[in-house]
Order: sequence, then structure tokens, then C-alpha cells
Amino acid sequence: MKRRNIERLLPQIFRRTAKPGTVLFTLLEVMEALHEPVEQTLEDLPRFFAPHAAPDPFVPLLATWVDLDGLWQVEGLSPTRPVNAADQARNLSCGIGRVRDLIADVAFLSKWRGTRRGLCRFLELATGISGYRIDESVPGPDGRPMPFHIRVVIPDSERHRTLIERIVREEKPAYVTFELRFEDPQA
Repeated sequence: MKRRNIERLLPQIFRRTAKPGTVLFTLLEVMEALHEPVEQTLEDLPRFFAPHAAPDPFVPLLATWVDLDGLWQVEGLSPTRPVNAADQARNLSCGIGRVRDLIADVAFLSKWRGTRRGLCRFLELATGISGYRIDESVPGPDGRPMPFHIRVVIPDSERHRTLIERIVREEKPAYVTFELRFEDPQA
């Protein structure tokens, strides 16, 4: 709020005494300076809610709003500590850019949660690796398909293993068991 606008809110008697060089005038200028950062943030507010435009320290908070805070828990980090949130996001194995992509695509992920399509998309967005496969007819020890069991075939090294396990555990239907199989894409 500008000094003149603050001054207009004062009673007439005070406004008459708010001349340059007076204590009241200086106080009004200090009030204007104190309001400036907040006003700048409010002018820029829509940017905070766009995952690809939000400042790095705000991305972890956006992730908690759409139930993606589990990404931090994989690596023992916390998205709710504002001082370290942006630094911790940079330390995620998937990186803060991947978290932004997940937040942006959360409506699709929510719609397809618990399905092969949704799980593959989630894994691709989180790791940046494409080509995940989900086998739903995994043979058991007797050679017959095991009921309610899936095999997630990952076309990469085990670089994101902990993250992938966490995502599969959270996104698959609760009654389904799973196993991971890493395949070397060069083979």
C-alpha cells in the first residue's frame, strides 16, 4: 500500500500533519516499505499455483496439496519444513522438475489410479524413463498365473529403485501384490 493511500485512511487532523520531515510522514513511508514485499507477492500470486512457474521453495507445498508428499518420504526428506523444502526437492532422485510434471498431471493420475495406464504414466513422469510394462499374468511356482499379482518391468538400471517401489506400493490396488524386474535396455 502506497504512503498516500495509507495517509487517506487517517483522520483529517493526522493528514494535515503528515508533511515531509515529520515523524508521521517517515512512519508512513516505513509502512509503505513494509507492505511492498507482500504486495509484490499478491500481484504475482497466480504464478505460485502453476507447477511449472512456481518458485522452487513453493513446489513441495504444492506437492502436499495433491498428495505427492510421499516422494519425499522415500528418501527420508520432508516437504513440510519450509526452510529446507526446496533444497530437499533438489536432492530427490527424480529431481524437482519431475515433481513439477507430476503436479501438473495429477488430474490424469488421479483418474487412472489403480490401473495399468495410470501406474505406467506415474512411473514415467516420476523417473523420466519410458517403456514400463506391467504383466498381470505372472506365473507362480505351479506354472499357473498368480491371482492378484503383478510384475512391473522397468527398462533401466536400479537407479530409482526406492522411488519406484514407493510409487507402485501407493498406486496399485490395495489387494494386489507386486514384484519389480529391472531389464537392461541395452540387452
